[in-house]
Amino acid sequence: MFSASSSVRRIAATVLAAGAIVSAAALPASAADGDRHHQRPRVEISRVQADSPGRDDRSNRSLNDEWVEITNTTRNAINLRGWTLRDSDGNRYRFDNVRLASRATIRIHTGNGRDTRTDLFQDRRDHVWDNRADTATLRDDRGRTVDTETWGRRR
Repeated sequence: MFSASSSVRRIAATVLAAGAIVSAAALPASAADGDRHHQRPRVEISRVQADSPGRDDRSNRSLNDEWVEITNTTRNAINLRGWTLRDSDGNRYRFDNVRLASRATIRIHTGNGRDTRTDLFQDRRDHVWDNRADTATLRDDRGRTVDTETWGRRR
């Protein structure tokens, strides 16, 4: 009986030691996941279509096929009043009283149109986003950069 009890203790100690090693190895990975989660913007540039399909002929259709999507990743609605969306040349779109619902996405088109819950229009007569290379920057009402999306290479 003494050897059975001793064997049980050795097995238990081995299992506990293995558990401690697995826990120690998993801890840094889960801590890193937590850090990554906190760094994710609450509102983000989720998609950009800088090159509208077809010819860039400055028609309203062509201008509105150029857009940026903004997504609210939180569980709460966010008012984008005073926020801005800029390209690398300094073209700026300023959000009016726009309420972005929880987990919702809104598309900001370059051309003219009627604003809705899902689509906003910059009412421009020329393309904003460079097809080859540009950066879209979203800033909050205090001027802090919330998110950026870059494509291509600037010279």
